[in-house]
Amino acid sequence: MTEKDIQRINELYKKSKTPEGLTTEERREQAALRSAFLESVRNNLKGQLDTIKIQQPDGTIVDLKKKHQEKYGN
Repeated sequence: MTEKDIQRINELYKKSKTPEGLTTEERREQAALRSAFLESVRNNLKGQLDTIKIQQPDGTIVDLKKKHQEKYGN
């Protein structure tokens, strides 16, 4: 997702709030851009969560990605 894509999402949002609204093609473009944006956010969050390690009071370190894989098999 580029800065240009985010600007376009904002442009389409602003246009959708005007009396003229969006054309059918613009609504499709807006839906596709929003979908791509959400996928990007989810991937970034998953990447951050996969790198988290927690140190327990006894000094052991728990890798959350490994723990999740053991519990859910993903």
